[in-house]
Amino acid sequence: MLVNQIAVFLENRKGRVGDFAKVLADNKIDLVSMSIADTKEFGILRAITRDNSKAVKVLREAGFTVTSSDLIGIEVEDRAGGLSEVLELLYIGGVEIEYLYSYARTEAKKAIIMLKVSDIQKAMAVIEKNKIKVLENSII
Repeated sequence: MLVNQIAVFLENRKGRVGDFAKVLADNKIDLVSMSIADTKEFGILRAITRDNSKAVKVLREAGFTVTSSDLIGIEVEDRAGGLSEVLELLYIGGVEIEYLYSYARTEAKKAIIMLKVSDIQKAMAVIEKNKIKVLENSII
């Protein structure tokens, strides 16, 4: 399954991530995952919420610049080498990874990997061929 993600462009100034979080909280939007990449002047906050459509709407209304994109969500064993094996298969399959982020689900001994790839169809073919578990709605 594809997982929709929002990207929010933020000025690199004190309190701006808090402003983002407050808009979500005030609108009762649950934040599932978040990652921030920054430079001296700005940052890109990437997030998955339980209601990205609503999040995009309220964030834009609050003056944020927001885009959305689709990621591939997979689940791998939470062990040394779990991610490396998947990345090698994708590399061999000719899939370029633009970025990824992950988090461990310790109770399930699984790691969730969110992948932004150059070619979703090619990546999905590699994933299906190698029987890598694709996330279901209930996991997110």
